[in-house]
Amino acid sequence: SRAPAISVSAESCIPAGLRLGPVPGIFKLGKYLSDRREPGPKKKVFSYAGTPVFQVRMVRGELVDEAGSSALEWIGLIRAARNSQEQTLEAVADLPGGQIFYRALRDVQPGEELTVWYSNPLAQWFDIPVTATPTHDEKGEERYICWYCWRTFKYPNSLKAHVHFHCALSHGRPFLHHDH
Repeated sequence: SRAPAISVSAESCIPAGLRLGPVPGIFKLGKYLSDRREPGPKKKVFSYAGTPVFQVRMVRGELVDEAGSSALEWIGLIRAARNSQEQTLEAVADLPGGQIFYRALRDVQPGEELTVWYSNPLAQWFDIPVTATPTHDEKGEERYICWYCWRTFKYPNSLKAHVHFHCALSHGRPFLHHDH
């Protein structure tokens, strides 16, 4: 069985526009994205009155979470947003190929989970589909269909991640946009 996913939530209000980061390691946002959300342990992070100290608190000159872990240890735990309604952060870069940061799209309230998806320019840089057009199933519910392998997804970002990271039939081709 899979280990439960860790969610990262705000301990206090994180103001719109605040940048977190840079994001460490190889950037593969969405690689493990699923339509399902398994409940798991929560990690709280802190923010101070809109100052660009990005979340967490200062200890001996380093930003840490409540367990004393540095931002480089927990920023990678922020989950990919399945759709724009649950997205609180966007991944941005100052230059193509430069360091990646997360930017708050709006004020994030205490207790709210931090979730992130690509900004449009960053998605284009990584060849991640920017749009996904829904279809409706027999129950009238929105679904997103991979145009290469016909696999069905409940959320648009799950489809985008599938096309980029997992679809064996896409062969690295950019996402095709079909309108019916």
